[in-house]
Formats: sequence, C-alpha cells, structure tokens
Amino acid sequence: MYDDAVRRAPLVRIRRLSNGEGLALPAYETPDAAGCDLRAAVPAGETLTLKPGERAIVPTGLCVALPSGWEAQVRARSGLAAKFGVGVVNAPGTIDADYRGEVKVILINHGSDDFVIRRGERIAQMVVAPVSQARFEEVEALDETSRGEGGFGSTGR
Repeated sequence: MYDDAVRRAPLVRIRRLSNGEGLALPAYETPDAAGCDLRAAVPAGETLTLKPGERAIVPTGLCVALPSGWEAQVRARSGLAAKFGVGVVNAPGTIDADYRGEVKVILINHGSDDFVIRRGERIAQMVVAPVSQARFEEVEALDETSRGEGGFGSTGR
C-alpha cells in the first residue's frame, strides 16, 4: 500500500537558498507520516529567542514548486506545542501552488519561558494536500437545516 501512495504522490520541486545550505531537506520520518519537518534557517552560530507572547517569522531556506491543484499546509509540531507552548500563529499556514518565495514559519511562544531556536532545529511540519476550488453562486435564501443559524456552541459544549 505504501508503494501505491508514493506513486500517487505529487512531485514537489525544492530550491535551496543560501541560508538553507547544509540543512536537511523536508522528509517523512515514518512511512505513514502525513507531515514532513521544516527546519530553522537562522544564521550559523546565532539563535532566535522567542520570549513568552512573542512571535517571529522564521526562515527555512527553502522555496517549493507545488503542482497545480496542490497546496502545502504549515502546521505546528505537536512536541513543541506540548512541551514548550510553541505553535504556528496562522495554523495551518497555506503555501499556494503558484508561490515561489521562501517558505517561512510564523511561530508564537504561548509558553511561560523563553524558547530558543537554533539553526537546523525542526520548527514546524509541512503537509502537502490536494486543493479544490469551489464555485460560488449568490442566492436569495439558503436551504433550511436542523441547526439553522446556530453559531458557536449551538450544538453543545
């Protein structure tokens, strides 16, 4: 089954920028992993410190070319969230198929201690997923449902 999934997988071309030299490319850590890790491309010998409540745009040193009909979602790493309270502000962040700039990750420190980011550290995960674009039609009224206009919390806690 894994071989079939690999054959159906889209080809994502990656261009490494000079600030990404020497860093590992995104890779799946296990055969059934949905996401591959993105690494911090902070300058060698330097660190980036996120104080509690701070956010920063962290470079990865990579540009990607996704095939048409695909996107890449940038998500938090569960270990960083659980252990340190560090997440991705706009999770999931979306990389569109026509974007060719550097992939950057907007991290936020929700924890109570400073969080230090070092070069090559795994800071987020990227999930490549198919995209469908909806068609929109303006109408005078929408069909009725049992929920109706019930908003936040209307179906329970």
